[in-house]
Amino acid sequence: MPTVRTLAFFSLFGLATCASASSFVVTTDTLVDALAATIDTMSNATSSVVDNKVVLAAKDDAASFVATDGAVRGAQLETALQHIRERMPALQADDVQLAQAILAH
Repeated sequence: MPTVRTLAFFSLFGLATCASASSFVVTTDTLVDALAATIDTMSNATSSVVDNKVVLAAKDDAASFVATDGAVRGAQLETALQHIRERMPALQADDVQLAQAILAH
């Protein structure tokens, strides 16, 4: 009888472990897909604005801004962010997201 209980315990434990692992994978995939969709939407929304000379000139400043976690804010980046916000007032994005969109293009 103890053998049956031991076997049942390990069987249930194995099933629970598989369920937890698959739930983790599904959750992780969902979060990654949502983040990718957000970045794609941001890139698509700003693609027409990013083609502007003012924004293209800000790529180096955007790279510095992103690399320093916002500590370095160049004049060209400031001009480009203002330009983007004037052209797309409904866009809900912070400076980091816009700088990343400039870099992605």
